Amino acid sequence: MEEHRHRGGGRGRHGGREARWGGPRMLRGYIRTAVLAVLTEGPGHGYDVMQNLEDKTGGAWRPSPGSVYPTVQLLVDEGLLVAAESEGSKKLFELTDDGRAAAGKIETAPWDEITEGADPGAVSLRTAVGQLMGAVAQSAHAASSEQQQRIVDIVNNARREIYQILGESD
Repeated sequence: MEEHRHRGGGRGRHGGREARWGGPRMLRGYIRTAVLAVLTEGPGHGYDVMQNLEDKTGGAWRPSPGSVYPTVQLLVDEGLLVAAESEGSKKLFELTDDGRAAAGKIETAPWDEITEGADPGAVSLRTAVGQLMGAVAQSAHAASSEQQQRIVDIVNNARREIYQILGESD
């Protein structure tokens, strides 16, 4: 399979230094192969594609809607996918015969390549942070003012404890 990723790992900027999250950073062309591969398991919505890829990579990669939907539309335009309306305005995408043929040429499952060499600890950390962010975001809508303040205190305390751990010598 053609190489479509950086070897250096996924990186994000934080405080002027590189933050490493474990998985590789995907290049634009890689999503095409991933969409075809995941849809070999059955039809799905764009959200399903994103969720399946996140699941298959243990949270190391979840492509954004801004990369999935244009790619899916391109694959429809190329005749590799068909879109059917379902559940109101949502489109259900399915491989055509040509799409199945193209997917059959994929030598290695993209999720295997994505997780290759990823630091399991960094992947676990990224997953935990994502879950924490989801809980905190939900609290903004579901928690009372008192509960929100308790959550702020917990998050602030967790941040202080993390910096204490980072300050420890090995």
